[in-house]
Amino acid sequence: MKKRRSALEARAAAQQLAFAPIAFQAAKSLRDLGILRLLQASGRDGMSLDNIAQQLQLSEYGVRVLLEAGLGMGVVYLKPGKAGQEEHWVLDKTGHFLINDPMTVANMDFTQDVCYEAMQSLSSSVQSGQPDGLSVFGKWDTVYQALSSLEPHVQKSWFAFDHYYSDQAFPEVLPEVVKDKPKTLLDIGGNTGKWAMYCATNTSDLHITIADLPGQLDMAKKKVEAAGLSDRISFIAVDLLDENQQIPGKYDAVWMSQFLDCFGEAEITSIMQRVKPALTSRGQAYILEHFWDEQPYEAGAFSLQMTSLYFTAIANGNSQMYRSTVFIPCLEKAGFVVTEKTNGNHWGHTLLKCKP
Repeated sequence: MKKRRSALEARAAAQQLAFAPIAFQAAKSLRDLGILRLLQASGRDGMSLDNIAQQLQLSEYGVRVLLEAGLGMGVVYLKPGKAGQEEHWVLDKTGHFLINDPMTVANMDFTQDVCYEAMQSLSSSVQSGQPDGLSVFGKWDTVYQALSSLEPHVQKSWFAFDHYYSDQAFPEVLPEVVKDKPKTLLDIGGNTGKWAMYCATNTSDLHITIADLPGQLDMAKKKVEAAGLSDRISFIAVDLLDENQQIPGKYDAVWMSQFLDCFGEAEITSIMQRVKPALTSRGQAYILEHFWDEQPYEAGAFSLQMTSLYFTAIANGNSQMYRSTVFIPCLEKAGFVVTEKTNGNHWGHTLLKCKP
């Protein structure tokens, strides 16, 4: 539980929220215009305002208002000049993370390119139960149907965000999957095929099948073919939002990485009910998720809680980054028991191993 703020602290926090959209754009401008990189290169000495403006070919006015905003956000700080010398601007720790931390870069690009405009529909999405913000990208029922048609820069930011929160876990979780010696693995919601290709290149006798929507499968097929792994990876098109669609075949392992958080609670239970007959007699389901109540760091929990609102306003209107105590009962309702629950050492992921 967080310590309660004093009245003064709470009022200051309220101002930060009131100006949060402006602060975000200021931080992004400081990053994108090269100001933070220039200050990083200058080290602890920092740089004068006029020197920054000259090197970046920007007006002193424009640089000044951005740096003063950055000062208020703790992105930069001012180093007083010696007698007769101009004060210098220096990169602070928050500014360092804005340009060097992969999680922060992925989150910021995703927020700008995917969420910023669409989040104005958050209240109406809560009221309607529909992803009303998705309309900024066209007429779609869910973002997953739209992925292959998004503008390249939006698509790039979406996949960078999605992959950041899954790819880092691959080396840690693959040994947990292969120790049970599966011969066949079904990757549900395989997206661009990164997990499937990782499995194929790091095992010798595992055949992987990717199940996803047709648009995503087209992207995955191209990457699999380019990697020369077509003999190890197969594809089946399925829309598991359609409760009438069953999963063809039998598999020793069914893998779902950040897949079930794309669905509401009743849908999770429905999908798992259809996973059950797709398992061999010794088969198991492996579910990799980020639960906000299982995070080792506060920044991770906050990122996940904010990401839930993307699901509300843009992705599908009824899913989220779940709390484990909400998510696991959905599996149990489908007739599964969690036999192992392993929290990642660093990346904040949780691997659930489940059996019918």
